[in-house]
Amino acid sequence: MNPQRWRAALSYLAAIGTLLLLWQVAAYIYPPYLMPEISIALGRMKEMLGTAEFQAGVGQSFLRLGVGYPIACAVGALLGLLAGLSRSFARYLRGLISILQSVPPITWVPFLVILFGFGNVPIITVITIASFFPMALSVLNGTEGVNRTHLELARVMGASRWQLLTKVYGPETMPAVITGAQVAFGNAWRSLIAAEMVGGAGNGLGWSIRYAGDTADMAGVLAG
Repeated sequence: MNPQRWRAALSYLAAIGTLLLLWQVAAYIYPPYLMPEISIALGRMKEMLGTAEFQAGVGQSFLRLGVGYPIACAVGALLGLLAGLSRSFARYLRGLISILQSVPPITWVPFLVILFGFGNVPIITVITIASFFPMALSVLNGTEGVNRTHLELARVMGASRWQLLTKVYGPETMPAVITGAQVAFGNAWRSLIAAEMVGGAGNGLGWSIRYAGDTADMAGVLAG
């Protein structure tokens, strides 16, 4: 591992250590039922991971994430690339994103529950909405930075729109796709947990955290 990666790893370890230190200090200040120590939360986490019910719930969470996140990335990347071929569509897409991105994804849950009922569909839809916008916006910005000389050269050589997408826009926007996917994953994960907590799910990691909170099980909340 090169020195730069070592420094990055040490920075993350320092950040984690700071959070754990603050947690332990808070555990000394507050009574155990309000702020259990790290060892107690870790013990509860080990206990939870050993139960089939919790494992099945976590499996459902990853299933929802595994459906909603790839759909959002695929649709967002495709629309972002298509926006590179048409300035009118690019302006339309940017306006649509600007309007809808201002709505917190979790606020869609009541609407989607009424529309689709309880279950996986509302949660997966929220994940898709939350992770679509950063992906589409990142790729859209990436298409605007494509080298114009390459585009003009491809057009002069008779490239079709499909060839422009696959030979010019695709390769040159790949860094934007990777960046968008990273940001989108963070949005997808946060929306998954939040939607499971308020979306009427009967299982999942978010549901288990909410259930522990309803029963005043702080160790269970922190373990989750």
